Amino acid sequence: MNYRGVRIIPRTGLKPVRYTVVTANGQIYLLEWIVDIRDSFSKMPLCDVTKNKNVMSHITEETFEHAFNQFLSAPTIDLRDAAFIDPYGMVSILEIGELLKSKGIRKTVQLPRSEEVLKYLERMDFYRYAEDYFDLEFSNPNSPPKYLRSSYSDVLLEITPIESSDDIHFIVGKVKDRAKSILTKHLHYDDRAINGFIVALSEVCQNIIEHSENIGFVGIQKYHFNSLNKNVVKIAVMDIGIGFRKSLSERFSIKDDIEAIEKALLNGASRYADEGRGHGLAAVRRFVNQWNGKLSIRSGTARFSIIPAWAWGKEKEFSLTYFPGSQINILLPEM
Repeated sequence: MNYRGVRIIPRTGLKPVRYTVVTANGQIYLLEWIVDIRDSFSKMPLCDVTKNKNVMSHITEETFEHAFNQFLSAPTIDLRDAAFIDPYGMVSILEIGELLKSKGIRKTVQLPRSEEVLKYLERMDFYRYAEDYFDLEFSNPNSPPKYLRSSYSDVLLEITPIESSDDIHFIVGKVKDRAKSILTKHLHYDDRAINGFIVALSEVCQNIIEHSENIGFVGIQKYHFNSLNKNVVKIAVMDIGIGFRKSLSERFSIKDDIEAIEKALLNGASRYADEGRGHGLAAVRRFVNQWNGKLSIRSGTARFSIIPAWAWGKEKEFSLTYFPGSQINILLPEM
């Protein structure tokens, strides 16, 4: 369906129906319950949006596949039009950088023009790690942003590397200090739910220690979803290690990446034969289900998602561009 330069891609099989809207200037939106598209976009000029296919305006899980291919193919990464980058987007950029670094490749990233996005990236400690992988190019090269951080913040955890169990203890301790003010106030979690949140976070980070042979990253942020009129916490945890299929193949016959993810997430399978090992992700799944959250895991060429009624996406995705390791995304809504 096309209307005045707007390409609308129905996301079928979902409840409620939602749309990905790519506007004439390359902006990407996730909208739901569009009644009359003419009312919303009648002022937009006619334009062939395919000319803007290299524009990366939003970097999230929904746009990751496009962004990943751009990072691989483009000599210079143009993020100047980026209006929104969530923890999944930031962590994925760092892990793509780790992947390129392993191949001896270093690229230039042209950072967003938006001062608000630059502030947010700085607040999340993105630059601190990104400069290890990329040459960062600011629109105003004379003034790389250094902003005073507010004592009030929706950031539960800045971008943090994971290389050892000590890192997990540090992460859990840091999140505990902020969990009460954010999870209690904005998600209405009680002490039991907060404890479950901490355990789930610890388990997804532990997954990196068990399945990865490279550095991982985690980031957590609270947002307000206007379409739901609810607050949501986003957790992104990634690595470029050996991934689920190679890890579980040490003990099981695994035919593809999607089977490996399902075996770990639904059956608690582990590369270790020890009793009690490998149930971490299954415990995370139970916690996410209990609090009506969304959980998705991408590994290799596949993604498996557990999707509640309020969220969007596909349960199973195949034949994606190969990306090593695992990329985990968790969304937890306000109760």
